[in-house]
Amino acid sequence: MKQWVFAFLLLIPFLANAQNFEDKWRGHFSFVSVKDISQGNNKVYVGAENAVFKYDLSTQQIETLSTINGLSGNFITTVHYSEIFQLLVIGYDNGLIEIVKDGEENILKVVDILEKQTIPPDRKRINNFEEYNNNLYISTQYGISVFDLSALEFGDTYFIGDGGSQINIIQTTVQEPYIFAASTTNGIRRAIVADNNLIDYQNWTTIMGGGYRAMEKLGNELYASNNANAILRFTPQGNTTIVQTFSSQVQKFRLAADILTITTKNSIHAYSEGFVQQSSITNVQGYELDLFSGNSFGNNFYLGTAEDGLLIVPFGSSQPTQILPNGPIRNRPFALDAAPGELWVTFGEVDVDFNPYPLSRFGISHLKDTLWNNIQYEDLSAAVGGEPTDLVEATINPANQSEVFISSFEKGLLKIVDDSPTILYDETNSGLDKAIINGVDAGIRLYGSEFDNQGNLWFLQSKTDEGLIKLTPNGQFQKVDISNIINPISELALTKLVISREGNIFFGSYSNGLIGYNPRTDSFNKLGKGAGAGNLPASGVRALAFDAQNRLWIGTLNGLRVLYSPGSFFEQGVTPESQAIIILENGVAQELLYEQSITDIEVDGSNNKWIATATAGVFYLSANGQETLLRFTIDNSPLPTNNVQDIAIDPFSGVVYFATTQGLVAYRGTATAPNDNLENLHAFPNPVRPGYHGNVTIDGLTARANVKITDINGSLVFEETSEGGSVLWDTTAFGKYKVRSGVYLVLVTTDDSAETKVSKIMIIR
Repeated sequence: MKQWVFAFLLLIPFLANAQNFEDKWRGHFSFVSVKDISQGNNKVYVGAENAVFKYDLSTQQIETLSTINGLSGNFITTVHYSEIFQLLVIGYDNGLIEIVKDGEENILKVVDILEKQTIPPDRKRINNFEEYNNNLYISTQYGISVFDLSALEFGDTYFIGDGGSQINIIQTTVQEPYIFAASTTNGIRRAIVADNNLIDYQNWTTIMGGGYRAMEKLGNELYASNNANAILRFTPQGNTTIVQTFSSQVQKFRLAADILTITTKNSIHAYSEGFVQQSSITNVQGYELDLFSGNSFGNNFYLGTAEDGLLIVPFGSSQPTQILPNGPIRNRPFALDAAPGELWVTFGEVDVDFNPYPLSRFGISHLKDTLWNNIQYEDLSAAVGGEPTDLVEATINPANQSEVFISSFEKGLLKIVDDSPTILYDETNSGLDKAIINGVDAGIRLYGSEFDNQGNLWFLQSKTDEGLIKLTPNGQFQKVDISNIINPISELALTKLVISREGNIFFGSYSNGLIGYNPRTDSFNKLGKGAGAGNLPASGVRALAFDAQNRLWIGTLNGLRVLYSPGSFFEQGVTPESQAIIILENGVAQELLYEQSITDIEVDGSNNKWIATATAGVFYLSANGQETLLRFTIDNSPLPTNNVQDIAIDPFSGVVYFATTQGLVAYRGTATAPNDNLENLHAFPNPVRPGYHGNVTIDGLTARANVKITDINGSLVFEETSEGGSVLWDTTAFGKYKVRSGVYLVLVTTDDSAETKVSKIMIIR
């Protein structure tokens, strides 16, 4: 009876159109890891880790689809293109299905499986799609669901395990009059495909026992791969013959143009009817095969690799063509640093307790203008003659953008010049020493770093008394002993580092709160948890940022604090106290970001604050924190997850980059750094055309510039003092009503009244 109720509920389509964010956002997803490949309409459809790209075989053009276009950003497991209905169907690990129709922007989200309460969350994975007679048979971890492609609605769901239990179906195929279902542990079962009562598990017959990785028809025969990677040819009656055995794991079976493609971990093979091998590949020039998926048609293999994107190799050849959209090397960015026109991304991983093991061996990515340059880990190692594992922080030299320093939480400090690794500073060639804890080598665990206004790079080393280090412009290492303020040996990690306008150094820790150091007096102080000790909400400080008013914003694992007078931090006999920001919410006083796990804080050109969290997305706050200007989550933005690890802001373009645990996205912000003069004053969009409902940005301002906007008769409609390099005008007269069509004058005067400039904005209603 429960089966009938479930099937009835699935008849109700739970469909929603996804929002497109292309006007304000840009995606920077990695497409190197290809999970599945489909084809049709002279295109190849490639499901990468959590985004999709289409490759046009005629024009050789690439089109990408990601959260920017409305995809979920979850982990893709399978894709299928229906030529009959011109639909691309995408299946996910969490049970979500998304449907993209050719020529249409809207993406249809099918959430029936995802939201079904009677299926455990760990049994909703979409394994495969099989199209037959206008229906899509969906192989899942719980059984089989049927989706009507013509009506875009669910039909029945089949629980075909013993007694109607849920079993993991890896693949289905239809060979009339039967439908066959291969399970990972419960054999191969068949039923009459035209049977109107397939919901009854008793109508399914087990014809072969054991576990299977894949199954597909070829001509009048059926083939399956068992868990021992043997390829079996079998009949509906259960007679089997082993026709091939592979030494590496079988990944997928795919059928296209009467060719069966069998992909293993390190090879791909094409067979015609009768299991006649047409071609196979066990190696290609320039690549070490590590495959997740594959397909073949038109005498070409299409290889879905784990790290190299899509490779196209003609039958009988070993010469590949790589098809890979521009993007970073991974979809799990750990840390960012931005400078005008560029961004550096690291992918090293430590957990919340700063455990670096198992050591990560990932390269780094550099975005300059619109192009990514990816430096593979093997190239890093070869260039510096070492193993720079766990690269956790990038710091661009503000005086020389071509010079970047990368902190390794295990091996030292990596220097890159003009995109080329030049040296790995470690115990063999610098003043850095390994930390030895109870006789155990803990490596050189570097983390937070920042340049001061003298060109010195300050950075932190955990697990050593001399944990604060300065690298001078001439290459000298100078160490500061921090053991008088904390016990660095017992401290798990020193975290973020920032420098005040006076040149004082502040850094966070895992369990000792906030530590400050005054280089001029060689003195320390610190903030701890609780009233009287510094008033931090937690001892773990993960995020620090000085704003334009020299106030220090502190993000902890359990909330936010602000140090309003960091200049008095080192006064003798004074225990500084940080303050919570209290806001009114529905008339009730609340602590801002109460108990939120804050991962990063960044200050933009308008002195507003971007705050990243581990579970609640991103908050954009006014300069004093009293107003939430924007809030981005997976529900209202292209963030692929609410776990945001880092933020970086391009100071001149205002673009804000978000590093999430499922990819990198960028928001076209409007707050830019102040200019030295008004030479680059401009407004956009200009003209403001009918149908535009956003703000006009007046950019190219100096700090604290006075901006007045008048109509052509001189009547004032807007006035504001800039915080950074830009201000926003909502095209109203002081917020009362939208101004009429016409030309409006922008009059800008610098803070010292030394320079004045006039610009024009045309409004067309």
